[in-house]
Amino acid sequence: MNPLFLSIATFLLIVLATLVIGYIANKLLTSLVKRSTEGMTSDPTNYKFIKHVVLACLYLVGFAIAIYSMPNFRALASSLLAGAGIFAVAMGFAAQHALGNVVSGVFIVIFKPFRINDRLALAAHQGIVEDITLRHTVIRNFENRRIIIPNSVISNEIIVNADFGDDMIVKWVDMSISYSSDIDTAKRIMAEEVLAHPLHLDPRSAEDLAMGIPEVVVRVISLMDSSVNLRAWVWGKDAPDAFVLGCDLLESIKKRFDADPNVEIPYPHRTVYMKEDNPQSTVERI
Repeated sequence: MNPLFLSIATFLLIVLATLVIGYIANKLLTSLVKRSTEGMTSDPTNYKFIKHVVLACLYLVGFAIAIYSMPNFRALASSLLAGAGIFAVAMGFAAQHALGNVVSGVFIVIFKPFRINDRLALAAHQGIVEDITLRHTVIRNFENRRIIIPNSVISNEIIVNADFGDDMIVKWVDMSISYSSDIDTAKRIMAEEVLAHPLHLDPRSAEDLAMGIPEVVVRVISLMDSSVNLRAWVWGKDAPDAFVLGCDLLESIKKRFDADPNVEIPYPHRTVYMKEDNPQSTVERI
């Protein structure tokens, strides 16, 4: 048999075997990750990252064996051995961004500034971490679109992680009333609506209870041109619950304000002065 034909056949066979083994390994590892993290009792970050590392090593070794099986490639490698130092420097410059992403991905998995399924807010994007690969982090935004961010970039970002540490989160519910409205009535309505919502949690500690701090705090936060602004501090189990809680309370409090004669939601007022043809005569119209 022709040696060249035999080398090419061996090369193709090894490449095909590598692809098949990689496909099977990917299926098995994906199933293992799913079973290991079922019910969210475990953090899937480490499992998924290890899966990416194993697959990368598998393909790297397989393709390296395939290349080494070609005698012509062996000769080329031998001829390049004399200039290996220059070649290594050139490869280092060419791959510095890729290697930086890999190193950053390892640091993310080790130090865990965020994990898979965490809700992140970056300078330009918000969403849920879907995957952390060797090269990039995948974030699914709230429009169900995927944002691909290199690991070296996201490592240098200032990140707001809604799920880091304590998942319990506070939601500000702001409402405005007119200057003629009864502030005490408005504050009472806001507190009652918060207490009646099933997603609201009592954030008070034992010390807070002993000091008599109310479960729902409502305060006047500012006096504007045509409104008195009130704010209620509302606590939810996590970011999704807090979002729903805030939306529901804005609606229910607004309806209560509409039904109460002592509370009015303000709107901007404008006073217009119109002059007639006679410059000495001015008519005021409101």
